[in-house]
Amino acid sequence: MSLQILVERRGRNLLLPRKNNLTIEALAMVTAVVTLTSCARQGQASTQASTQASTQGSAQGSAQGSARTSSVDELQIVPVARATRSNLSTSIALTGEFLPYQEVDVMAKVAGYIRTISVDIGDRVHTGQLLATLEIPEMENDLAKAQAAIEQSEAEFSVTRDELRRATSAHDIAHLSFVRIEDVAKREPGLVPRQEVDEAQSKDLMTEAQVSAAESNLAVAGLRTKVARADETRIKTMNAYARITAPFDGVVTKRYASVGSMIQAGTASQSQAMPVLRVSQNNLLRLILPVPESVVARIHDGETVDVRVPALAQTFPGRVVRFAEKLQQDTRTMDTEVDISNPALKLVPGMYAEVKLQLAERDQVVSVPLDAVDSSTGTPQIFRVDADNVIRRSSVDTGLETAQRIEVRSGLTAGDTVVVGRHAGLRDGQHVQTKLSEVIAEAGSAPEKK
Repeated sequence: MSLQILVERRGRNLLLPRKNNLTIEALAMVTAVVTLTSCARQGQASTQASTQASTQGSAQGSAQGSARTSSVDELQIVPVARATRSNLSTSIALTGEFLPYQEVDVMAKVAGYIRTISVDIGDRVHTGQLLATLEIPEMENDLAKAQAAIEQSEAEFSVTRDELRRATSAHDIAHLSFVRIEDVAKREPGLVPRQEVDEAQSKDLMTEAQVSAAESNLAVAGLRTKVARADETRIKTMNAYARITAPFDGVVTKRYASVGSMIQAGTASQSQAMPVLRVSQNNLLRLILPVPESVVARIHDGETVDVRVPALAQTFPGRVVRFAEKLQQDTRTMDTEVDISNPALKLVPGMYAEVKLQLAERDQVVSVPLDAVDSSTGTPQIFRVDADNVIRRSSVDTGLETAQRIEVRSGLTAGDTVVVGRHAGLRDGQHVQTKLSEVIAEAGSAPEKK
């Protein structure tokens, strides 16, 4: 519209003088510049308005998206695990050193020189097997003396027996004479003097006493013979100790003496007596384990155990056979003995072994990971997550506890989902997002180390 007016004005003024024409042209140019500037400002304002509208739309979209994202982020992610039925057991691992079932230093009962030794270190021996012999010359002399004493006592016994026979015969004659004289004196009084009757009676009594003495002497002679024979038996018994034999089946583990060594009698009063050999029964070994005071009540005779020998990287069966039933005051432990059969002598006394003692065992019980139970309030509780991912807090009754799992006797069923780990900040009825924990449900517990 302004351009049209300008053209019309310029047409009408074509006939004006030149000075006026220049003025009119200048005014027209100014008017055109103003018009163009106004149009440019209107376009810029329109552009700014459209840009502001676009920015406001983007901001509103971002705000709505952030609102939706924040509603998702409000659900706390908690690690969970499922309650399962499993076999639980608790045990304790103890270490000990193998000992021979029996071990003795074989001593000599009598003093003497070693004549022969028929075994050496490492040899297997059997009960009654000859190990060594002693040479005792004076023992042979004592035996000969005892035999001579027996012969002497037997001869004295024979003499005494003959004396008894003689005394008995003399007594019989004297008694018969007395009876006859006394009978005549009674039938014909005054025929036989009274003195003769008394002499016959005295002789009868004297011979009777001689018989009694002979009988006593015969008994004494018999006792002397018994003493002599007992002395001979004693010497023979002592002489038998010159043969040193094995007291039980075992292995010779040490040799103290050689042929020609002087061996003292191994009596209690002589502490300097030297043994001949050492024999150990290794086909049956024993382990003495220090059981802590806390588990003493759960040790039972006859319980089977696994005995692991690290040196052989093998496990052998064992059995609890006896325990002290008394605690040691310094260690507060009770000595418990486990026997291990070793027929092939694969195990050697002195080896270290680890024994796993079963303390308690539960089969197919409902259990959860140990950190699923919250006992901070004094009462065991669990945080169960239902099908709607809502936490339900409830109390439970717990039982056997292992190193990684715990038995739940009531308040939970197999297949339920429970929160594991930290329970701080969780509340009953809270909606959560679950993440299955990677804890593996084990059937038992790892043994405690002692």
